[in-house]
Amino acid sequence: MNILIVYAHPEPTSLNGSLRDFSRYQLESQGHIVRISDLYEMNFKAVADGNDFSERKNPSQLNYLLEQMNASKNKSFSKDILFEQEKLDWTDFIIFQFPIWWTETPAILKGWFDRVFALGYAYGPGTYDKGKLKGKKAMLSVTHGASSLNHYGEYGLKGKLEERLFNIQHEKLYFSGIEVLEPFIFPSTAPLEVRNNYFELYKNKLLNIFEEPAIPFHPLSHYENGQLVQEFQK
Repeated sequence: MNILIVYAHPEPTSLNGSLRDFSRYQLESQGHIVRISDLYEMNFKAVADGNDFSERKNPSQLNYLLEQMNASKNKSFSKDILFEQEKLDWTDFIIFQFPIWWTETPAILKGWFDRVFALGYAYGPGTYDKGKLKGKKAMLSVTHGASSLNHYGEYGLKGKLEERLFNIQHEKLYFSGIEVLEPFIFPSTAPLEVRNNYFELYKNKLLNIFEEPAIPFHPLSHYENGQLVQEFQK
C-alpha cells in the first residue's frame, strides 16, 4: 500500500520525529511504500494568498475559494500545492504526525489543510461521505503535554480530547470523504519506561492499520437540516 506521513514538528530529534521514523520503519518492514511530507524541512508556506495560483480567474480581486475551484479545474495551483496534491492522489493512507499546541495543530499544518485541501479538489460539490477523497483512509498520531490523560474527559481540566481533534478528524478529513481511524495519542511527558510501552502499542496499531475500523461518523443521509435525525441520536 502507498502511505503518506504528513509530519509537522520543527525538531527532527523530537518525540514526534521519533514517532515519524518509527512508523516509517514499521510500515516499510511490512512492504508498504512510504513517503513523507516534512512541512518544516520543506519550509511549507502556511499562509493562503493569491500566490497560490499560477493564473487567476479574477486578477483584480481575490476570492480564494473561487480561485481554488478554478485552479482545481485547470491545475493552476502553485507548484508546492500541486506537489502535495500529487502525493494525496498517490496515497491510500495518510498519517498525520504532530504535537497538540494551544489545543490544535501547529500553524504550518493548518496552512497545509487550507491550501492543499482545496475546493474542487478535496471537496465540492460533494462533502463528508461524498467528498472527493473518498476511498482513502487517515489517522492522527499526536503528542500532548498534559501530565496525565486524566486531565482530559468530560470533567477533566482540559475538556474532552475528542473535541480537540473533531475539527481535524470530522471537519477536514471526513468532510473530504476520508475514512478516519481512532487516533494514536502519546503523552510527551511520560517517563522512559512508560514511553516504551506506548511505542509497543503504536507498533501493534501500525501492524493492523488496514484492518482497524474507521470512526463511525454519520453519513449525510442521517441528517436533516443540519441536525442528526432522532433515530440516529444516542
